[in-house]
Amino acid sequence: MKTILATAYAINPYKGSEDGMGWNFMLQIARFQKVIAVTRENNQNQIEKYQAQFPNELYKNIQFIYFDLPYWMRFWKKGSRGAMLYYLMWQYGIVSFIRKKKLVFDIAHNVNFHNDWTPSFLHKLNKPLVWGPIGHHPAIPKQYLKLYPYVYLIKDQLTWLIKKCFWRFSTALKTTVTKSNYVLTMNSAVVEHLPELANKSAVMPSVATQDYGFLEDKKEENNTFTLISAGRFVPLKGFDLSIISFSKFLKNLTFLNLDTTNIELVLVGNGPEELFLKSLVKELKIEKNVQFVHWIERTELMEKFKNASVFLFPSHEGAGMVVAEALSFALPVICLENTGPGEFVNELCGIKIKHQKHESTTDALSIAINKLYTEPKLRAQMGLEARKHFLTHFHWDRRGEALKEIYDSL
Repeated sequence: MKTILATAYAINPYKGSEDGMGWNFMLQIARFQKVIAVTRENNQNQIEKYQAQFPNELYKNIQFIYFDLPYWMRFWKKGSRGAMLYYLMWQYGIVSFIRKKKLVFDIAHNVNFHNDWTPSFLHKLNKPLVWGPIGHHPAIPKQYLKLYPYVYLIKDQLTWLIKKCFWRFSTALKTTVTKSNYVLTMNSAVVEHLPELANKSAVMPSVATQDYGFLEDKKEENNTFTLISAGRFVPLKGFDLSIISFSKFLKNLTFLNLDTTNIELVLVGNGPEELFLKSLVKELKIEKNVQFVHWIERTELMEKFKNASVFLFPSHEGAGMVVAEALSFALPVICLENTGPGEFVNELCGIKIKHQKHESTTDALSIAINKLYTEPKLRAQMGLEARKHFLTHFHWDRRGEALKEIYDSL
């Protein structure tokens, strides 16, 4: 049994996304190895509270150590504001902290909160280094920002410019790429921008979830066709595409004089564009069929998934934890054909729509919705395949088994 020094800036067992990923990676490493888990001091209370609330034999294999830079170096950081800059500083400072602690370990693993344009400094510890999963979010295609304020396009383009500068000029990033012994990538696009990783990397999305005990034969039978989507109400998530395509689907049924009272779109989340999305629903006159649910506890969200029919997620991101959760509840997925959700589903469990003009995209999405609505046998079969896909690719245990093989190879 080896000892893995795993650094994870974000760990919170009560949350999803990056925080939940950090927690679950620690548990999965601990299934087969000893873990020295280094994270921020502000995560300590939640970790210890959860450990007391939910005992687990795996905790005996994990030693949590908490580190933060002095207050005078971080007083300016407020919530997510300045998070990426502070993360780089935190990463740099953690090397001397580990040395002073004289920690004994076999392999260093930089686990989370990074991406393919921010360097790691753990190679300075002169141990085999596993880096990742490192994320990659592509630029949002311009046509999908046309309904939003122009500032979003400017912000997205500036972010992309910064990424290009790091890929091209950052010596720290180049050193990380060279010194890493094995790299886990969120999706295939990482190697496109860092081709040097081709021979020492593998795609391992940090997107995964536990099994919430869903059983297909226990799914509530009702006459409602429910499309569900979840996430922050920001342009990245593509909620405008969901709403407009759903509206087109409804209007087609109305044109055919078919009843639409048993059809609903449930949007779970919150964010700066909530008012815009609600106004869009009102403008399209589909308020009776659309339900906004303010962001809820994970257990409540899982209950929503359990009783849904299809997961509609035309997001532009390079990840999407909710995709794995939807698959675990045997939900067919409708998404865009991209390097995010588009790589997390296959043709057996999802329908992927190619990038095209905004109107053409919503047309194609509405056709996909209609297909799954009018062909319940296909929907049921795709649901079974979704569940299989979750068990073989997106259950957290699969991540732990893959990590064991990587550590053994080093």
